[in-house]
Amino acid sequence: METADQKYLRALIAEGENQRLDFKFEINDARKIARTLSAFSNTDGGRLLIGVKDNGRIRGVQSDEEYYMAESAATLYCKPEVHFKTRNHQVEGKSVLEIYIPPVAQKPVYAQDHNQRWLAYIRVADENILASIIQLEVWKEEHKALGKLLEFTRSEEFLLRYLEKVSGATLKSIQRDTGFRRKELVPLLTKLVRFDVVEMKFREGANLFLLRDTPGEK
Repeated sequence: METADQKYLRALIAEGENQRLDFKFEINDARKIARTLSAFSNTDGGRLLIGVKDNGRIRGVQSDEEYYMAESAATLYCKPEVHFKTRNHQVEGKSVLEIYIPPVAQKPVYAQDHNQRWLAYIRVADENILASIIQLEVWKEEHKALGKLLEFTRSEEFLLRYLEKVSGATLKSIQRDTGFRRKELVPLLTKLVRFDVVEMKFREGANLFLLRDTPGEK
């Protein structure tokens, strides 16, 4: 008969990979794990199950070795350091390492890639996505007072009229279609996102900006 811990693990695996759950066959690249730690930290938090294949089959791992690889990812290749909790599960005579990564209040958490660049990621469905420049600016502005009223300038009104006509536009396409320079467009979109007038969505491999149906509601 299965223990409560084994039932918990099987129920978790049955969910499949999603925004808050990722399976890893093993950890053989600390920088790749750092990217996942960054994505979970910058979004809603999540769990890594090490020793589980993408299809949910349990392979098992050497928990101590996997733990030290994850610790290296969190301390050497994440900035700031990511603090996580771990739990070992024994099922079918195999060991599965569960790593819980909580969301952080002070975003972003960066991960270093193989070219020594520090990049921030977010978690979208079951993917780790590079955070857009607008997302980085929103995080940068989060600690600042937002104010109660949003006063539209002519530039913002023009941008909103454009977004009314499209079902989602990338930063590049907005620049191309409106003539805004990048240094003008980034603060405009950042402000509108912060006021929940515009939302960011990752769809079909691109970061898109859309008007909210009901501004101010998420």
